[in-house]
Amino acid sequence: MTTRPYVLLSAAMSVDGYLDDASPERLLLSNADDFDRVDEVRASCDAILIGATTMRKDNPRLLVNSEERRAKRITEGRSEYPLKVTVTRTGDLSSDLKFWHHGGDKLVFTVDGAVEKVRATLGGLADIVSVGPELDWGLVLEELGRRGVGRLMVEGGGTIHTQLMAQGLADELHLAVAPLLVGQTNAPKFLDVADYPGGSTARMRLLEARAIGDVVLLRYAPKERS
Repeated sequence: MTTRPYVLLSAAMSVDGYLDDASPERLLLSNADDFDRVDEVRASCDAILIGATTMRKDNPRLLVNSEERRAKRITEGRSEYPLKVTVTRTGDLSSDLKFWHHGGDKLVFTVDGAVEKVRATLGGLADIVSVGPELDWGLVLEELGRRGVGRLMVEGGGTIHTQLMAQGLADELHLAVAPLLVGQTNAPKFLDVADYPGGSTARMRLLEARAIGDVVLLRYAPKERS
């Protein structure tokens, strides 16, 4: 049986739970030291995953920025960059996005109805895998495990975080809380309404709480609930 990767969800949010505001520009929630921490976590992982909506909105390169960390990965016999992964139900992707043109290998998970659209759009920019008529996170994780991914970092957005938390598939949660208030109903939140394991009284185990400048890092074990 294929071993699924260890799934680490990573997010920065405002005190009132938002991942961004509603403006066209990305809201920078973390500070320089926390961005460096995220870079270190990326370097420790075999793959990094973001959703297609986040890719379209933020247009990230999604790299390990530290040359020293990349060199260490190579010394350890790993690729310079983690595998970059995205998921899309609609196939609405652009080949011009930075995601495809920086770093190492890329992988797209999609559904049967969109797979040809994705192939036509991306050509040889990424490996493309359909997981069936609907997006099945279990199959996504099993395929990543087959490809040798032992540690997966998920950087969102909120829909993906919600689905993985609601399905009990997240092993660890890194939540950086920034001292900001967004307060906009049309801005994206870290988690949406869902039927989470254990209900509203199930308490996750706290692994760490640490101040990083004016940001607080909270690390939880979502599967360990009282």
